[in-house]
Amino acid sequence: MGKLIVFNNVSLDGYFADARSDMSWAHNQDAEWLAFAAENAGGGGTLLLGRVTYDMMAGRWPSPAAAKAAPEVAEGMNRLRKVVFSRTMKKADWQNTTLVKSDIVGAVKKLKDESGEGMVILGSGSIVSQLTEAGLIDEYQIIVHPIVLGSGRSMFEGVKNRVPLALKKTRVFGNGNVVMWLERKA
Repeated sequence: MGKLIVFNNVSLDGYFADARSDMSWAHNQDAEWLAFAAENAGGGGTLLLGRVTYDMMAGRWPSPAAAKAAPEVAEGMNRLRKVVFSRTMKKADWQNTTLVKSDIVGAVKKLKDESGEGMVILGSGSIVSQLTEAGLIDEYQIIVHPIVLGSGRSMFEGVKNRVPLALKKTRVFGNGNVVMWLERKA
């Protein structure tokens, strides 16, 4: 069974996007952070994305500018299998992408049963909240950025019940980012 991981950036006050849905504040990159991102992008598995995150990623990673700025990350992002969940999209053109238009929970259950390499959700707050509520997320890798946004979107909007988590490890970066690896308690 494939493991489902969330890899998301949040502000100190817990938002993954600001009130205007802007996530540019999360691109606090330096050599150490880019090396960490390249290491993560080098693995296998499947990326799970919502429409907004898909549009943002598909507009960046296949570009020559991305290949020049972060070649390892661009290669990994383009090579990996991707599943985009959207009721409004007509098609998904980014290489290795499958479009799923309904029943996110059912589709992810099926993917978890089929997959041995695991899956990662990037961004996609509404997907994170739905799959958290369904108990399908195994691990949260949360990058806390040293910024307060004041308002925005939580990736857990709509979660009705408490979800106890256990902190497995942390890593602090020179740019101020702190990554926390958390697993759902049994």
